[in-house]
Amino acid sequence: MDEYFKNKYRASTTRLSHWNYAWPSMYYVTICTIDRICCLGDIRDGNVYLSEIGKIVFDEWLKTQTLRPYIELDDFIIMPNHLHGIIVIKDNDLGDLNRRDTARHVSTVRKFGYSQPKSLSSIIGSFKSAVSKKCHENNLDFYWQTNYYEHIIKNDEDYARIKEYIALNPINWEFSKNNPKNFNK
Repeated sequence: MDEYFKNKYRASTTRLSHWNYAWPSMYYVTICTIDRICCLGDIRDGNVYLSEIGKIVFDEWLKTQTLRPYIELDDFIIMPNHLHGIIVIKDNDLGDLNRRDTARHVSTVRKFGYSQPKSLSSIIGSFKSAVSKKCHENNLDFYWQTNYYEHIIKNDEDYARIKEYIALNPINWEFSKNNPKNFNK
């Protein structure tokens, strides 16, 4: 297909081409709402107060670990328009790759290929889908940004830096690049 379109419609990616994102590792992810609309809650005095949608995000994020014994959730924070979290993919049985996320009962097949089951993209896609479905069932107008940011945590220093960033996110919201007040600065 790449030859037919000559890579004209290929979106650029920060993902490592030599890395299998189903491999056991620690991953730092950021998932944003569409157009970074602040609908997950608000920040007051350095504390996060979740909206109804934010509470659904919180519940579904915790379910992610419950439904998948091959992952652990580490630190995370839900901000007004995004979520930061650390996901640990433990040693999983990669022989059981069947193009369905049986934990959420949704297909992982994509229009132009598929997301490998038990991979980071499958986990995030399923989470985002579950949140959207629950919001729409409750007549809440909500959409995620199409993609997400991920970073493979390389060592203890990287891990400590990310944990601190997550913990301080609400306190630093006023100056954050994700705060709509700072979009044009």
